[in-house]
Amino acid sequence: MEAIAAISTAPGVGGIGIIRMSGKDCFKVLEKFFIMKNDQKTEEINGYRIKYGYIVNPKNKEKIDEVLVSYFKEPNSYTTENMCEINSHGGIVITKKILEICLENGAELAEAGEFTKRAFLNGRIDLSQAEAIIDVINSKTEKESKAAINQLEGFLSQEIREIREEILSVLVDIAAIIDYPEYDIEETSNKKILEVLSSVKEKIEKLEKTFYNGKIIKEGINVAIIGRPNAGKSSLLNAILREERAIVTEYEGTTRDTIEEYIEIEGIPLKIIDTAGIRNTKDEVEKIGIERAKDIGAKADLVIAIFDSNKELTKEDEEILEFIKDKKSIIVLNKIDLNNGNVKESKSIKETNKKIIKISAIKKKGIQEIYEEIIQMFNMKEINLNDGVLVTNVRHKKLIGEALESAKKAIQTIEENFPVDIVAIEIKEILENLGEITGDNVSENIINEIFAKFCLGK
Repeated sequence: MEAIAAISTAPGVGGIGIIRMSGKDCFKVLEKFFIMKNDQKTEEINGYRIKYGYIVNPKNKEKIDEVLVSYFKEPNSYTTENMCEINSHGGIVITKKILEICLENGAELAEAGEFTKRAFLNGRIDLSQAEAIIDVINSKTEKESKAAINQLEGFLSQEIREIREEILSVLVDIAAIIDYPEYDIEETSNKKILEVLSSVKEKIEKLEKTFYNGKIIKEGINVAIIGRPNAGKSSLLNAILREERAIVTEYEGTTRDTIEEYIEIEGIPLKIIDTAGIRNTKDEVEKIGIERAKDIGAKADLVIAIFDSNKELTKEDEEILEFIKDKKSIIVLNKIDLNNGNVKESKSIKETNKKIIKISAIKKKGIQEIYEEIIQMFNMKEINLNDGVLVTNVRHKKLIGEALESAKKAIQTIEENFPVDIVAIEIKEILENLGEITGDNVSENIINEIFAKFCLGK
């Protein structure tokens, strides 16, 4: 493959910048503009070595920067090709200039994710491991990072390979039945096939069940705070964040759009969304905010419905209680600092059978109880990575689900005494589905779609 180049560090001012090149001829490209201090020849340099020198402009021999260049020789590199990484001083001008020199002297500009794509195409990693690299880069919490590292290390790939090997053994038995019908081995083989398929089904089901926790670790929990104007939504957001993020005033309708912020509880990211106060209004801008609040509340994983504990419930409050009836939700009675905690719980609130927490958002009282309730509701303390295998990717979840359905159909066809060649069709579907996860059989369109999500230089 031709030499490719890209800037691998984020744009902006920094201590160092890294320009990466990969490809059979990348060292030949490098030699045109890198002057080593000791003038050593590239073929004399072992892999995993760093050399000091200068990047110069071949056109006029002008020094561009003082650099360190890391050498990685095939097949012992990230892409399994010859690779080098130019460590220059950070900054947009220098890194961009060095990249331009790379491109002027024989390298092509790398596409998004092309280095990792080459690692996949050259067999160093499978597709699920490549996707894990995106997850490592985008991790928001330590748990999410650990889950991604486990996948990158091949925990999921190994599990899928073992299942595929069991399936292949079944296909061998079926081939024997089809090729040698005179030996009358179908009944014995069917029993063995059924046992293996039952084992495969159980393993696939176990993988599928990990997705609930995996989704929480990767995507977090969306928490919408809803309530009437001046119930204390913005004050609650500020209390949860421990900073004055949202504007709080005595006037109703201050918040007209959503405010979104992340916090972390037990290693799980929570996106807290403060919404516009729900009420009847003639203000067109506020109406849009209220509709958006209702939409966000409907889609949220958890709704915190907040009410002013010093006021009687209004028609809007009753509508909010009806709204959360079938939602995972917590009821918060705010402003207990104004009534010394003597809060009268209305019949409507009690009848919801929701957890009721009394707080003072301004005084930061009761906030810890909200944390504890969220931890309990989502079983956060039970989410751990000790088992290693955890499905976090929606694409993987879909394919695992399809494989599970095929396993069930295969078992059913055997139990209903269908011919073995019909059973083989469903069994091959399991193999195909699982192979799409690791990339053993996947379309070029899917590969391109996955690597398009990467940043340049990775």
